[in-house]
Amino acid sequence: MVSHVFVLGLDERNLDTLRGLPALSDCRLHPLLDVDRLVHVDEIDLPALLEEADRELDASGGPVDAIVGYWDFPVSSLVPMLCERRGLPAADLRAVVQCEHKYWSRVVQSEVIDEVPRFGLVDVDEDTAPPAGVRYPMWVKPVKSFSSQMAYRVTDDEEFRAALGEIREGIDKVGKPFEDVLARIDLPAEIADAGGRSCVAEEAVSGRQVTVEGYDPGDGVRVHGVIDSVQYPGTSSFLRYQYPSSLPDEVIRRITDATRRVIEHIGLRHVPFNVEFFWDEESGAVHLLEINARHSQSHAPLFEDVDGAPNHQILVQLGLGRDPDFPHRRGEQAVAGKWFYRTFEDGVVRRAPTAEEVAAVERDHPGVRVHLMAEQGVRLSELPDQDSYSYELAHLYIGAADPQELRKKYERCVHDLPFDIDRTGGTA
Repeated sequence: MVSHVFVLGLDERNLDTLRGLPALSDCRLHPLLDVDRLVHVDEIDLPALLEEADRELDASGGPVDAIVGYWDFPVSSLVPMLCERRGLPAADLRAVVQCEHKYWSRVVQSEVIDEVPRFGLVDVDEDTAPPAGVRYPMWVKPVKSFSSQMAYRVTDDEEFRAALGEIREGIDKVGKPFEDVLARIDLPAEIADAGGRSCVAEEAVSGRQVTVEGYDPGDGVRVHGVIDSVQYPGTSSFLRYQYPSSLPDEVIRRITDATRRVIEHIGLRHVPFNVEFFWDEESGAVHLLEINARHSQSHAPLFEDVDGAPNHQILVQLGLGRDPDFPHRRGEQAVAGKWFYRTFEDGVVRRAPTAEEVAAVERDHPGVRVHLMAEQGVRLSELPDQDSYSYELAHLYIGAADPQELRKKYERCVHDLPFDIDRTGGTA
């Protein structure tokens, strides 16, 4: 029997990832809402998106066996809402929001683990200094954002006030529609008062960053992968994700144990998740950075290279109410990475690699896939969804026999991908 799976914001790249998986051979995938209505938009109208999605589902004329999505907000909230309406397996909306509301998430994390930095709530319109007990250096960020947008590291009151000024300019884009979600949940008084337009301040922690991916099908948390997140030296911007993690086994046991305790405490089930941590190699301290109530599509090619299937497979199987069957170390590569080719200065791209040059790189370097993020003529500061300190030129997915070969492949690919960026301030 064919199972009909509706995917919010299904795009060509992820359709290619899902298409042809043996474990999903009985599934027919259907797009639900165009990706341009959900991602890189200037305005998010949650009630309108819900109505539009319902109309598309009704108009499909056939069964709806699962509704899934791999994007951040609003997709992460739309999935449980739509599934609840149709009696389909999905995470509880309250559990999703407890992960996504950065302040509420810290509150519930601290109820069951100690690996949480000092934190406090910030009124973006009224406060001029950090919450009591939270010390510099610290990060200030909206209680709901994504892709490190509007996250600022500050070291004194002047920088704190400047960061809040920047955040005020853009907080409503996500904060106001997020309040539409909060209104659908019975909230604790403190969280209701904070709403979706407040910020959280957290003491800065450092070390090696790592991400735990897993899921709870209803009988306990299962971890299917641990991925290193390596930053450009001296920055908070990612250089690469690398799988499998190179952290010591004892550290991996500690972070996976903390993950299980927090996820089971929240009650997040029937959806993949990823949890980010820092491990300080000198002190041995571990700190939970944040919880995402979704898997990472960026990790999909890494799992496919090393384990033999993308993590998208787990998403669909959970959406169908199945017990996921995910392979382990059955891929063609021993190690894989997603590399972020970045620049840290604004400018206009006068020349970007051509399609022929990209194809040549992929042909000449087996196990490499290149996705350009900056095209000719674009001003880098106008690219969507960048972090607060850098601009992405390209993503490179690379598989290799060992970490040394992985880095050498990346360096050769960067050499063969010519970008010419005008830093003089000329117009695009």
